[in-house]
Amino acid sequence: MRPPQLTRKAGTGWNETYERCLRAAPEAFDDERVRNLWAGAWQRDGMPQPTVSPIEGTPVPGPPLLTAGEGHEAVRAAHDTHQTWRRVPLAERRARVGAALDALTEHRDLLALLLVWEIGKPWKLACQDVDRCVDGVRWYLDECEGQLAGRVALDGPVSNIASWNYPMSVLMHAVLVQVLAGNAAIAKVPTNGGLSCLTLASALVAREGLPVTLISGGGAELNPALVGSDLLGCVAFVGGRAAGGRVAASLSGTGRRHMLEQEGLNTWGVWEYSDWELLGGQLRKTFDYGKQRCTAYPRFVVQRELLDRFLDVYLAAVKDVRFGNPLAVERPDDDFPELDFGPLINNAKAKELAGLTSDTIAAGGLPIHRGSLDGGRFLPGQDTSAYLAPATILSPPRSSPLFHAEPFGPIDTIVVVDTRAELLSAMNVSNGALVATVSCDDETVAAELAAEVRAFKVGINRPRSRGDREETFGGHGNAWRGAFVGGDLLTRAITRGPHSERLPGNYPDYTLLPA
Repeated sequence: MRPPQLTRKAGTGWNETYERCLRAAPEAFDDERVRNLWAGAWQRDGMPQPTVSPIEGTPVPGPPLLTAGEGHEAVRAAHDTHQTWRRVPLAERRARVGAALDALTEHRDLLALLLVWEIGKPWKLACQDVDRCVDGVRWYLDECEGQLAGRVALDGPVSNIASWNYPMSVLMHAVLVQVLAGNAAIAKVPTNGGLSCLTLASALVAREGLPVTLISGGGAELNPALVGSDLLGCVAFVGGRAAGGRVAASLSGTGRRHMLEQEGLNTWGVWEYSDWELLGGQLRKTFDYGKQRCTAYPRFVVQRELLDRFLDVYLAAVKDVRFGNPLAVERPDDDFPELDFGPLINNAKAKELAGLTSDTIAAGGLPIHRGSLDGGRFLPGQDTSAYLAPATILSPPRSSPLFHAEPFGPIDTIVVVDTRAELLSAMNVSNGALVATVSCDDETVAAELAAEVRAFKVGINRPRSRGDREETFGGHGNAWRGAFVGGDLLTRAITRGPHSERLPGNYPDYTLLPA
């Protein structure tokens, strides 16, 4: 049967969405561009960059890039504000953050729709991103009296540089916890997406008198201010290893507090295992958001004698994945489609991964699954250049980047091993990761293997996630630098105690952060 022709869900067009932003926060949005927020005001400055939405190629406002000098001015202004805010009583900070969360909740659907347009998240995942921000910060509101007892804010503001994939639940969440703890917070808009969502969220937050700075700019221009300024109290970074390495080098010897979350090749090992029904369901869920997550699993290391059973459940899972335009429905009034992922962040990333897949196969990797865009849900004639169907390569050659690096997209690799030593070697190939999983019937053996995996969190017969409340988060090796975070450790990392203290974390030179 011929599939029905799809149409866009009613009321979700970009022009309609942007008009809602203009009505909700006229101080932050112009008819054609958005503004930067610094020195306590929305500034119509910077050079807006041409930008398109990944879901259809529709033009959307691009980041208004500041110069290096303007970046330093913004940091100086945030530092001055910090000196006042750090003396505001906790009860007042708590009340203002609570009011900001109420405003975010009121505009939740608009914030989520902006995430759909700007970074291609399916509706359900976009809503989760907003909800996790709000719910996570509310947890800190409940816990902050105990967490902050006897502690004071840092000497300067916290500078946040984050990737584009979780603007609310990672970046805005961090900002709100930082200001709750008594710090002014500076956030750099991710260059690849999330501008309008973060602008609206920041407008709602700033109305409650919270000391938030939101600016756009390239790393070469702004990093001297956002990383190197002596006026900063802390630097928080989420991104790739190349950029993270440059940030770490800039911080070396400064003694400045920092939390640098960097990419790592998260792996899933399968050894002496038999619960294939459970594993099949788990594998299906690994494709959420096209594996554009810091805790995604793009590498599977499988015992040779289990490969046939593993492929049975893996191929069934990957062939069941649903992807396409997050706004495409059969009838305008239908609910949003249930999708695992939409586009990648842009067409350049889709082209890069398609080329990398072809090159890896040409070099000897075995293609065991290559999906097609024909299996996706799209509007008639829409631009699909940012979309990529799932692909899986068995035994990628060691010369391929896919052997040792995270693809950050729906491209999986499978490595076959014969011994436990080979399993561990293949799971540790990227010298550090954030999460990993070992599937093994004997939990004693699984625990022995998990102890040798260089990942911060290792699940036994279940996947692990980031976690940002009670559970600590960090990484081993090159996947993390600086203080670990989550729950009490997050508030400790962005405040000072009454005495010298050791902050748990991953410090290459084994020095301690100043208390």
